[in-house]
Amino acid sequence: MTVAVITGGSRGIGRECALLLAARGHDIAFSYRAEKAAADALAAEIEALGRRVFAQACDVRDEAAVIAFFDGVDAALGRPGIVLVNAGIVAPQARLADYSAERMRSVFETNIFGAFVTAREAVRRMAKSRGGAGGAIVINSSKASVLGAPGEYIDYAATKGAMDTLTIGLAKEVAGEGIRVNAVRPGIIDTDIHTLGGEPRRADRLGPTIPIGRSGTAREVAQTMVWLASDEASYVTGALVDVAGGR
Repeated sequence: MTVAVITGGSRGIGRECALLLAARGHDIAFSYRAEKAAADALAAEIEALGRRVFAQACDVRDEAAVIAFFDGVDAALGRPGIVLVNAGIVAPQARLADYSAERMRSVFETNIFGAFVTAREAVRRMAKSRGGAGGAIVINSSKASVLGAPGEYIDYAATKGAMDTLTIGLAKEVAGEGIRVNAVRPGIIDTDIHTLGGEPRRADRLGPTIPIGRSGTAREVAQTMVWLASDEASYVTGALVDVAGGR
């Protein structure tokens, strides 16, 4: 079964993706920023499902670290056929006039640069012209890419807009190489990203304002990402799939 790679895989949506893919029979490689205990716990769960697992700390802002992570995957499990570009951050809620340069660089480098380098390493391993067997790349964008997140984190929203563009352009660029590229755009999802933004209960506050009447779960986003990565979505590429409850 295909090797699946997930960046930012130790918690939230990434963690749910890892467990779903392992349950479907995939060997799993995932990176994490610093959550060693969470990574070890997830690795144990994957092994309990009878799958091989490779986990490595990786700051996606560091090109050398991303390359080393993928090289480690190659050595431990083989070339990946699925790559989920999931690592990302948000900074505390604020207005643009109050953003520091350090804040903006951190968000841009993690969310945009990290996504581009991760996708590049995926293509280098999947492209048929490079000896690969094709595959699927799924990018975790956000509905914020079109809503803008005013008064909260428009820098984060802008990075997600860049991810949408990456998805559309790369899908066309590598379709002939046997690679599909799609993105999910989650809405208000109940994960710890809201704690990073300074409002841990944000999902509870905004849930009732969403047309479907509640916030979403990490599992609901993961199910969509795993579907896009599967052969069930074999004719889907360049798609931006909203998982946002109608928001």
